Amino acid sequence: MERTLILCKPDCMEKNLAGDVLARFQNAGLQLVAAKMLRLTPALLDEHYSHLKDKPFFPEIVAFMSSRPVLALILSGDHAVTRVRDLLGPTDSRKAAPGTIRGDLGTSNMLNIAHASDSPENAELEVKRFFRPDEIPA
Repeated sequence: MERTLILCKPDCMEKNLAGDVLARFQNAGLQLVAAKMLRLTPALLDEHYSHLKDKPFFPEIVAFMSSRPVLALILSGDHAVTRVRDLLGPTDSRKAAPGTIRGDLGTSNMLNIAHASDSPENAELEVKRFFRPDEIPA
């Protein structure tokens, strides 16, 4: 069983869509392992988006992602990372097909409902970044 991290972003939370997003994952056979709401700090966002720190839009990402609490989820299942990314659709919601989460609910490249881990290796790093060991059932 593979694990993956999802962050229901501020646009998802503002539109009250987190339940719909979670239901889509669960209806696809993925299991909810852990969940919590948290407000992302600049330090945590610097670490999480370190690969984008030199980009001119980085301050906009930090401002957006820290604008309201997000819902962090750990999901598990066979090929969970790939399955979640397929369910979400491409990062840019405007390019996402109808029937995908981003295609149905997102509006742009940033307002795209959720972050999802892009590889099993990054998923494990991200799970550890956002959840303490005592927050994850054994």
